[in-house]
Amino acid sequence: MPQGQPSVVPDDGLTTRQRRNRPLVVVHTGIGKGKSTAAFGLALRAWNQGWPIGVFQFVKSAKWKVGEENALRVLGASGEGGSVDWHKMGEGWSWVQRDAQMDNEEKAREGWEQVKRDLAAETYQLYVLDEFAYPMHWGWVDTDEVVEVLRNRPGTQHVVITGRNAPEKLVDFADLVTDMSKVKHPMDAGQKGQRGIEW
Repeated sequence: MPQGQPSVVPDDGLTTRQRRNRPLVVVHTGIGKGKSTAAFGLALRAWNQGWPIGVFQFVKSAKWKVGEENALRVLGASGEGGSVDWHKMGEGWSWVQRDAQMDNEEKAREGWEQVKRDLAAETYQLYVLDEFAYPMHWGWVDTDEVVEVLRNRPGTQHVVITGRNAPEKLVDFADLVTDMSKVKHPMDAGQKGQRGIEW
């Protein structure tokens, strides 16, 4: 795509400006590192444009402190760009379901209900639904409902969803999908996550 020009111009009756400004559903999935990081990069761009941003962290613990949270909160409070609200839904981060599954499942559903209310009210212009692919993959939140709500959301609300194993129906519906693949990772050589890189 030289100079950002699309290779195809659909015959959809929209002007170039209307098509360009369509609200997007973005999915970052796959086993590689960087899904949430890329979503928070989008949030920085949205903040710079003055957009109100809602971050909804699913599954990760309310005690988990990610570097992007502090940075985006400071930026949101600066009055320079858009506002930033940060919502934490999970009770504990886990790659597998544990004894706390029922509590996590309930919190994931509560989080999705809040997202639906905010979408209906057009509260934010960018929604970061971090690790939201997991509740859908595990069957805690119905993928068909998610797709239907996103399809019918009013206004110009962009939504980015992260997490491994994004359901096929979501991937098919989304406007932009990136599958992060892993080529190498320090953990493969026994190195644990470190400050400034993983958090």
